[in-house]
Amino acid sequence: MGLSVADRGSDDPLFDRPFVDIDEWRDEPVRHRFVHGSFEGTDARFAVYFPPPERYQGRFFQPLMPVSGTEYGAATGALTQVAGLGGYIGFCSDSGAYLVESNLGSLTPFPGDDTSIVMHRTSAAVARYSRQLAAEMYGDHRAYGYVYGGSGGAFKTMSCVENHYDVWDGALPFVHAHPKAMPTTLIAPSHLIRVLGDKVANVVDALEPGGSGDMFQGLSAEQRAALAELTRLGYDPRIWFDVDRVAAQYQGGVWSMLADGIVRDDPQYFTDFWTLPGYLGADDASLAGARVSIGVTVSRLLGRKEATSLGLRLPLSMLVEEWADAPVAACVQGLPDVDLRGTTLEITSGSAAGRKLNVVDRAGDVVVIGYGAGNAAGLEDVAEGDSAHLDNSIYLAAGTHHRHVVHPDFPQWDQFHVNGRPIYPQRPAHHVGPMPARQTGRFACKMLVVSCLMDEAAVPIAADYYRRLIADHLGDRIHDQYRIWFIDNAMHTTPVVQRGDPRPVRTTRVVSYLGVVHQGLRDLVAWVEHGVDPPDSNCSTTMTRMIKSANCAIDREMVPRNNPSAVAKNR
Repeated sequence: MGLSVADRGSDDPLFDRPFVDIDEWRDEPVRHRFVHGSFEGTDARFAVYFPPPERYQGRFFQPLMPVSGTEYGAATGALTQVAGLGGYIGFCSDSGAYLVESNLGSLTPFPGDDTSIVMHRTSAAVARYSRQLAAEMYGDHRAYGYVYGGSGGAFKTMSCVENHYDVWDGALPFVHAHPKAMPTTLIAPSHLIRVLGDKVANVVDALEPGGSGDMFQGLSAEQRAALAELTRLGYDPRIWFDVDRVAAQYQGGVWSMLADGIVRDDPQYFTDFWTLPGYLGADDASLAGARVSIGVTVSRLLGRKEATSLGLRLPLSMLVEEWADAPVAACVQGLPDVDLRGTTLEITSGSAAGRKLNVVDRAGDVVVIGYGAGNAAGLEDVAEGDSAHLDNSIYLAAGTHHRHVVHPDFPQWDQFHVNGRPIYPQRPAHHVGPMPARQTGRFACKMLVVSCLMDEAAVPIAADYYRRLIADHLGDRIHDQYRIWFIDNAMHTTPVVQRGDPRPVRTTRVVSYLGVVHQGLRDLVAWVEHGVDPPDSNCSTTMTRMIKSANCAIDREMVPRNNPSAVAKNR
């Protein structure tokens, strides 16, 4: 096949001037030709790893990171750290493919004002230009293209194929969420974690082999309600064995990247929450006792190495070296003896006065600080002796934000309706998530999705939501273009065991799904290039079982969802 006009260069004027600044052969981890370059006038960077001609079979793989900022995910291990993907240069070579990566058009983990650049435009431009490089190296042909990514990379994968029908032949988004995950369901577990406290252990014990099987046993009415609410939103109760990591990774690190955007999109919510009836902050006097508002002093700053030596967890935005040159943690005098994860730390003196950061993790008087796009300077110009103010009002309010964004496209939110009326006040906008996360279900290529039943971030019902969008578009033809595989006993990231981890270690409870992703890529190749059907979807039986298990125990314990008195009580 010859190159099409579109494949000979970008059809996007922003990316019509590509150039190469490194072109050399390398022997590690396998023999390959390394090509690095950019596009004039942009922040886009790309890296391509071409196998020797005798190994090449006419295709490329294009992994997408969950966040932007580096084109060296495969070479440096960032794909392993952030997305749980490792060894991809060798895997691609063994699969007869070249590997193409980009920084998604941004030098930082944040998308900037034009989110389309990070979501799909850079990836499409890099894919097209890689075909031109491949034709120059291997002879005139059009390489088959396969794009894939997990979590935020899955959102980008879907955005790519929904916006560029002619670029990729196959796609494999895995552990993907739905639009309401950003931010409503990602932060929702914070409410359960706060309300249950140490009683999370009761839930874990009940669900363990030999346990009673009744996860509500020993819980108060408030605790049962919180557990039921999260379970109906799609969270498998089995995930709570890993509550410390869930809290640190999502209610700490991921929250720190999203917080400033959440406040910017609906600032009035965080006032209404504490003042208006129908919001938990105004209705529940006990929540006021959980609020933290206190002045503190920064006494010392810590770098990445010292912070990790203390066992502190760094947020996603600090996992890749080029993303964080500034200090990542601070020693703070005057910290209260409470859980500070998610708390806003506002600098109130010095050159950084007015900057609002978020506490990600804590060890004694040391806190790791995370940041979002609106405060990406982090701690770099904070000085020892600067004063600051700690306040967790925003974090507490975000924990039940999901109650106030009911939308008919998401049946899991039906629990917040009684007789067609919402129990809680509804926000006037942002009912279906921010623009970068929206999905249409319309694409031209073959797609294979991998989802995990114990996913603690992208709950498995999210994959079924996207399947329904596709079914609405393709109808009876869905089997020709789409498969979905649900993996049981697997979570959002592949389990890693480290020295000193508490027993039993994670790998005794959950498994890695990466082998399924690897096989899925090769099955996708066989499907696209040779017409070999992959294994059928297992969505219907899996979703039926999951929904039944989520509701059967709950409905024995909780107030019926169609009780009219619940409306009157909560208005």
